[in-house]
Amino acid sequence: MKIELIERFTSYVKIDTQSNGNSESTPSTEGQLTLANMLVEELKSIGMEDVTIDENGYVMATLPANTAKEVPTIGFLAHLDTATDFTGKNVHPQVIENFDGNPIILNKEQNIILSSADFPELPQYKGHTLITTDGTTLLGADNKAGIAEIMTAMAYLIKHPEIKHGKIRVAFTPDEEIGRGPHKFDVEAFHAEFAYTVDGGPLGELEYESFNAASAKLTFKGQNVHPGTAKGKMVNSAKIAMEFNSKLPSEEAPEHTEGYEGFFHLISINGDVEETTLTYIIRDFDRDSFQARKELMQKITNELMLTYGETRVKLEMNDQYYNMKDKIEPVKEIVDIAYEAMENRGIKPIVKPIRGGTDGSQLSYMGLPTPNIFTGGENFHGRFEYISVDNMLKSVETIVEIASLFEAKA
Repeated sequence: MKIELIERFTSYVKIDTQSNGNSESTPSTEGQLTLANMLVEELKSIGMEDVTIDENGYVMATLPANTAKEVPTIGFLAHLDTATDFTGKNVHPQVIENFDGNPIILNKEQNIILSSADFPELPQYKGHTLITTDGTTLLGADNKAGIAEIMTAMAYLIKHPEIKHGKIRVAFTPDEEIGRGPHKFDVEAFHAEFAYTVDGGPLGELEYESFNAASAKLTFKGQNVHPGTAKGKMVNSAKIAMEFNSKLPSEEAPEHTEGYEGFFHLISINGDVEETTLTYIIRDFDRDSFQARKELMQKITNELMLTYGETRVKLEMNDQYYNMKDKIEPVKEIVDIAYEAMENRGIKPIVKPIRGGTDGSQLSYMGLPTPNIFTGGENFHGRFEYISVDNMLKSVETIVEIASLFEAKA
């Protein structure tokens, strides 16, 4: 199974599937469709049934039940795209057998080194088989590891009919990294009662709480006049933008928060005297605190409008997704089963909130309660991303055990 898993994963990551938030198509990039079509053929080849791909690149397939019991239909999902933060083109995965715990030279020419000095968790992987980047791209374990693990688990169940399970649905979705993964996902066609995204990080992660999330775009209009004759005439939009940002609590930013703490995150600044735009994301686990954050953005906007005029400041704010805990807690047994599955496989479950987004947040509000389980990856979205194959195998085992437990408890 190990070789099979490595071959799957390393073949997937070589396909450039970075999503593009500026594209209006679904999927937002051609590479995602390339991988989706490849997966369709692979699903058919391993013996999955009802394999489909729609016009938007959503892949679905079925593993029929092999038990007479009435078992809830469960699903496993992973996303096709990789992050936009760092290049995912020309990925060259490096497989390191029996990692010795010492710093890993990712790229000798550029002196790019993965070491415990920067990443203290690295020594715990001594003895593992690791897959790393070559230091010039991200790896794409987020979320091609999840795809490889789901595919390998389905192939294993097909080869081992003695493991009893109910009907299982799998899906691979586009554009999760730009927040659009479930936007065109057909929950009714998926026809599962519960699902799991296989999109977490290190071994044992089990998540059923996510942020409440919103985006905010501020546009500031100025008035440019030659600086030599600007007195009483110039209005500098960049300075108004700076004033806006200064009114937000400086400690409530990603670099100063953890756990259940929310934040305002300034993700881009563009502008000059005439016009400046600020783009933020707003995050909080508590719905009331989330609302208070949005109200603060509006309050500051209103204050600046009073100072500089209503036409000088424009706020566009939109909710993106909500804390999936509200939809999963009523069916908490699906989290409990995942917890038990990990323990049965000798894995210590780490239940924690997701400080980020997941398709499960939106899917849970679309009627498909969907917690998240680990893939085994570390340092997602950058050149130092890597994954333990040993822990990928543990993820495969967890998927198989979840399917088995649903049947056993039916």
